[in-house]
Amino acid sequence: MSKRNVTIVGAGSFGTALALVLDTAGNNVQMWAREESIAKQINEKHINPSYLNDVDLPKGIQAYNDLEQCLKSQDMVVFATPSHTLRELAAKLKPCLDGHEILVTVAKGIENDTFKTMSQILVEVMEGTTYEDNIGVLYGPSHAEEVGKLKPTTVVAAAYSTRTARIIQETFLTPMFRVYINNDVIGVEIGGSVKNIMAIAAGIVDGAELGDNAKAALITRGLHEMKRMGLMMGAHSDTFSGLTGMGDLIVTCTSTHSRNRSVGFRIGKGEKLDDIIDSMNMVAEGVKTTKSVRDWAVKNNVEMPITRAIYSVLFENVDPRDALYELMTRDPKDEIVM
Repeated sequence: MSKRNVTIVGAGSFGTALALVLDTAGNNVQMWAREESIAKQINEKHINPSYLNDVDLPKGIQAYNDLEQCLKSQDMVVFATPSHTLRELAAKLKPCLDGHEILVTVAKGIENDTFKTMSQILVEVMEGTTYEDNIGVLYGPSHAEEVGKLKPTTVVAAAYSTRTARIIQETFLTPMFRVYINNDVIGVEIGGSVKNIMAIAAGIVDGAELGDNAKAALITRGLHEMKRMGLMMGAHSDTFSGLTGMGDLIVTCTSTHSRNRSVGFRIGKGEKLDDIIDSMNMVAEGVKTTKSVRDWAVKNNVEMPITRAIYSVLFENVDPRDALYELMTRDPKDEIVM
């Protein structure tokens, strides 16, 4: 495998962790940081002062505050930004690309109003510069706090061409960061995005001390809801039994590292969403994704009761226990419709 020049757009916790993975895999790694002070600290002290500041970064990783400067002669560009900023950033860096670069997004979410996934946004924004076949995603159960410490992690590379998926796989692969290939891009993205809604729900269950039975049911039915949406959008059923379906759902609903679970936990304890968001240094993608998925379900007449319940808690000030009661008293159903 040849060494590649890779730029990570975004110096948050996951971008920082992936920089370490890519360096370990033998690549030349650059990072773009929105804050000039963060870029300076990465270059001079080899730490990210705002995210994963207990992780020492290799001296070979260089950081920049100038987008154009860090995109010269790159083989791959990795978008590690909050999902709601992806469209804007992609448009800004488009003039700096010549079209040969592999573009990878690790952002998880579904855009409000358009209902587009992150790869679909890249395809749309990059039209005329980058072919769809050069665009892919990297998703899976991979909290930055563990990836940055090189703990064993397994993820999925999905792309619009097998060639691109294999390049992503080769570029990120290390003994502690195992990468599988999946050609079901939409399934991978739906799983990796909708699970954040379920993580908020799981946090509410824990914060309100509703018990393990409730949490087990939530995860199981949450998977069913995720799969229902995915199949409506053309995904493969098996994808939701994999790393970006069940795997991502388990880790996000149970881990103390999960920002979305943390939001739900605090709501379950009685805090208000606005106060929680104001106090957070990082973005909980599930909040915006809840709105997107609920609106998509209404528009397409798809039953997604857990998503609807979380939407009512987040955006309609419904008490979490009232939302749970509504879920538990719905009309009786068959578990599996054959």
